[in-house]
Amino acid sequence: MFNVMFLDGILATITRLKSDLTNIIEPDFGLLEHLLGQEVLTRRQYDDIHCERRAAYRRSEAVLDLLESQDQCDKFVTALQRIGQQHVANFVTQNGGQKHLQCCVLSVLLTVMNVTFCLFVH
Repeated sequence: MFNVMFLDGILATITRLKSDLTNIIEPDFGLLEHLLGQEVLTRRQYDDIHCERRAAYRRSEAVLDLLESQDQCDKFVTALQRIGQQHVANFVTQNGGQKHLQCCVLSVLLTVMNVTFCLFVH
């Protein structure tokens, strides 16, 4: 199982990124089936979402609305990875790109601090 640690949890991250995620998740071609097999979706939920004649983003939104626990979110991210939507899984695990940005900023700050410290010591 995929485990991701955020200060506020992956469920909060998915909730925060919901608007963006609904536009990039492809709910067809295996995602719904995988979520059904992992018991993230019940058969009734699967049928309701799968049989809807709505746009893909509406079906994605319906899936996201059903995620209620960290375990379900972990299984959701794992499902994305297994069905070839690694870019979406990365978007979630990187907090919408913020985690990478934060690491870059931290790296720059540490570099500046190290240079400042070296200048101060010498």
